[in-house]
Amino acid sequence: MELTIRPLQIGSVVVDPPILQAPMAGFTNYAYRQVVRELGGAGLLTTEMVHARGLLEHLGRRGRLPERLWGLPNEPRPLAVQIWDNDPDALAAAGVRLAKEFRVSVIDLNFGCPVKQVTRRARSGAYLLGCPERVGQIVARVAAACQPTPVTAKIRLGPSADRINAIDVCQAIEDAGGAAVTVHGRTAQQLFRGAADWDQIAAIKGHLKRIPLVGNGDLRTAEHVVQAFRRYPVDGVMIGRAGLHRPWLFRQAEAAIRGLAVPRTPSPAEQGQLLIDHFEMVVQRFGGLRGTILMRKYACCYAQGRPGAKQFRRQIVRTTTPAEFIAVVRHYFTEGEEAPGPH
Repeated sequence: MELTIRPLQIGSVVVDPPILQAPMAGFTNYAYRQVVRELGGAGLLTTEMVHARGLLEHLGRRGRLPERLWGLPNEPRPLAVQIWDNDPDALAAAGVRLAKEFRVSVIDLNFGCPVKQVTRRARSGAYLLGCPERVGQIVARVAAACQPTPVTAKIRLGPSADRINAIDVCQAIEDAGGAAVTVHGRTAQQLFRGAADWDQIAAIKGHLKRIPLVGNGDLRTAEHVVQAFRRYPVDGVMIGRAGLHRPWLFRQAEAAIRGLAVPRTPSPAEQGQLLIDHFEMVVQRFGGLRGTILMRKYACCYAQGRPGAKQFRRQIVRTTTPAEFIAVVRHYFTEGEEAPGPH
């Protein structure tokens, strides 16, 4: 069956191709987004999630954006910023600053983060899935404050397997003026265990009247993306963790859904150079020591699934200088499968 892929419409924002890059705390910073942008294939990029009250404090008392939003003012659009909190007024105020002052394309509200610091301690993220009415109140407040900038939401299937309520939550989001909803196919209780349930995602579509549905979870290959569009009534897909391991996946997925020849996977040497280019952007921003430490986790992502990855990880996490980092990367990706220790 031939696919007919249409651009995704989020309010006035056209997302073409309808492939979105997922927000991931600690990973999807400006440098990562630049790598994805230069490789191509993502119709909408998203920042790391940012705490609304923390953002307001930075802008107010410190007069600058928080570190997680470095690069935001001059970054190409379309671009979404994901914010989280349980205070509708704080979320609305943060959304207005982002929409009016920084001209971001989309404000995304996080109702899906399952980590304890966000759910139990802050009663935010996936904690709010337990009360669809509260979710609706938050979306209504933020959407009204930020218009005409569209406000979207990212959720999970529900708090737990015996409390799957994504349909109710999505209807609350739509009724409150949300412009789109992204559903990750696991419950909050699952974290990232088990498999994403795309049948549960698909079941939501018939209960939405006007807003698009974006599916997320376990999209690891271009063929997975093709099958998501072919089998399920989603309007778009969001790629998360697989994009950290293979940032070229977005362009491969775009070609695949358009019926074009899928670009080859970069050679090991090309992957190594891509990692070094990524590294240099981070070092330019944060300096040699901190930049090296921050990039060690990205390097482990790039090596996932490759021969000798365990040895590479063991060596890369010991690096503390740009010279050490680059030497380990070059050896592993261009000279052999095992990395030397830092010199």
